[in-house]
Amino acid sequence: MAIVRDRRHLNLRLPLPEASEHRPRFPLPLPSSTTTTNTSAAATTAISSADLEKIHVLGHGNGGTVYKVRHKHTSAIYALKVIHGDSDPAVRRQVLREVSILRLTDSPHVIKCHGVFDIPGGDIAICMEYMDMGTLETLLRDGVVFTERLLAKICLQVLSGLQYLHSHKIIHRDLKPSNILVDQNMQVKISDFGVSKIMQRTLDPCNSYVGTCAYMSPERFDQDTYGANYDGYAGDIWSLGLAVLELYLGHFPYLPPGERPDWSTLMCAICFGEPPTLPESASENFRSFIECCLQKDWSKRWSATQLLSHPFFSNVEDLKSV
Repeated sequence: MAIVRDRRHLNLRLPLPEASEHRPRFPLPLPSSTTTTNTSAAATTAISSADLEKIHVLGHGNGGTVYKVRHKHTSAIYALKVIHGDSDPAVRRQVLREVSILRLTDSPHVIKCHGVFDIPGGDIAICMEYMDMGTLETLLRDGVVFTERLLAKICLQVLSGLQYLHSHKIIHRDLKPSNILVDQNMQVKISDFGVSKIMQRTLDPCNSYVGTCAYMSPERFDQDTYGANYDGYAGDIWSLGLAVLELYLGHFPYLPPGERPDWSTLMCAICFGEPPTLPESASENFRSFIECCLQKDWSKRWSATQLLSHPFFSNVEDLKSV
């Protein structure tokens, strides 16, 4: 089995964008998703730090602080992620990676970036779309019951986002409930692209341990068994399956309720144990959907496009009212 490195180790292979006042920091966006609506004038207007006023703190972590902010002139609400100037260089590299990818994408199921700017003192600020209900992890922690119907609505949107990302050769590599944002209408968007990867070639290697170990697929741990040139897109599908199962069960699938994960225990369970399954009370279509996501052999795992046509979504029209 491959040597397991610390989960915080970063193996960033892409060249990082270079900030310069004489050249654009970001490339042109990718074509929009077919379901994308027209971007509003407010979203396309350049935003500066002077335009925003802080309302309150939404959260802390990973070298920065996220604020709920208001545009002084339009009253539009945004989320402002501020990465502190004294943060670990690896964190700042992740931020630059995330910004580069966000400015490349245009999908209703991927969080939008409305601007990025330097703040005196060395801080970097990213102005993003605000989602008023936080994350799926927040809802789970607050006691929300995720029924099959609700999860079908969520999955349909996440898979649409993954299909868009994968079709543009972007692998998320850290999909989990805390990285899926949600609003009061249960519209969800994929966020946090700090460890994502843009595939340069068809067989571009994905052999790195970035991301959150609990949601990593078996091939990302054990490259001796699966090889270094596995399909990185399949890793996102595994992560989605675990996240959905966690929401349904109310706790992380590989652990009993209330037990904290242990790195080595999780690694052995994911690599050598059987994938977790749904209880018998779950519908046949739901069990089948989870099985299609949690195939240990990545070559048997369904793609995002295939999963969008899974019978789990057969009553898709009814989901609009969930």
